[in-house]
Amino acid sequence: MTTFEPAYRRLLAGGELRQRVEAAYESLKSCNLCAWTCRADRTSDKLGTCKTSILPRVSSYFPHLGEEDPLRGARGSGTIFFSRCNMRCQFCQNYELSAEGEGADVDPQRVAGMMLELQAQGCHNINFVSPSHVVAPILAAVLIAAQAGLKLPLVYNTGGYDSPAALALLDGVIDIYMPDMKYSDPAVGQKYSKIPDYPKHNRRAVKEMHRQVGDLALDDRGIAQRGLLVRHLVLPGGLAGTKDVARFLAKQVSADTYINIMAQYRPAYRAAFRDTAADLAPLNRPVTAEEVAEAYQLAREAGLHRFDQRRRFAFFVGG
Repeated sequence: MTTFEPAYRRLLAGGELRQRVEAAYESLKSCNLCAWTCRADRTSDKLGTCKTSILPRVSSYFPHLGEEDPLRGARGSGTIFFSRCNMRCQFCQNYELSAEGEGADVDPQRVAGMMLELQAQGCHNINFVSPSHVVAPILAAVLIAAQAGLKLPLVYNTGGYDSPAALALLDGVIDIYMPDMKYSDPAVGQKYSKIPDYPKHNRRAVKEMHRQVGDLALDDRGIAQRGLLVRHLVLPGGLAGTKDVARFLAKQVSADTYINIMAQYRPAYRAAFRDTAADLAPLNRPVTAEEVAEAYQLAREAGLHRFDQRRRFAFFVGG
């Protein structure tokens, strides 16, 4: 098995990783580190659209055995769940974190400690969940952890509403990008996630992510080392726009894009509340098996062929 060196270790050796940290914190003075570009001065504890100041808030961290096959392997993906979010999905299944801010504010030194703990537990990677609004402290934590011996691939697990400024800072730092592609219609994104121009920002970000890391590359155990992995949640009534999303990926990114077509949608948050669920129809019902099957068919017809299979034996892969 060949030895894999994460991208950020090369930046560390050349001193550029520290420069990225400094540039990221400078950007927080007029924040443009997600697609909202709200320009809040987060260094003065002013809250922007993400309702987050200079410190990240973490709700939990642990080896996650429920992630995609190439991430979880035998020992799990080392997930760090950041609270708050730069999206406003009305059906969020983790709304206690994203909307209500469950968790505790921590400094980059503590986040670095979490990363090193997860590495010591044998995780295959470090998986930053909902990282778009906390790029600066993540970079600071990566610098600290890398100096202390972190050697795992980094996963940027995002809702996909990311800015060019943030992605430029992450170029050469992140090994595996895992963006959502939620919608192909901006009006649908506005209604159900309260986010403007989602497809434009999302597609621009996904193309840049692929430019940086390419198609998903696996080691001889089937564990991801570097590349793009897309998540696409099937929504009731075809609201996710699977046909257009799949066509975009196959034609404008790569037909070899690894994609997880997610079938687990169920009503949650406002889509499940008695007073608001009817207004969010058809998201007030679960997705059907027929809708999931149709999504797979549309993806195949577009030319995609690398699907996450959620194989049971993934838990027993050696190493």
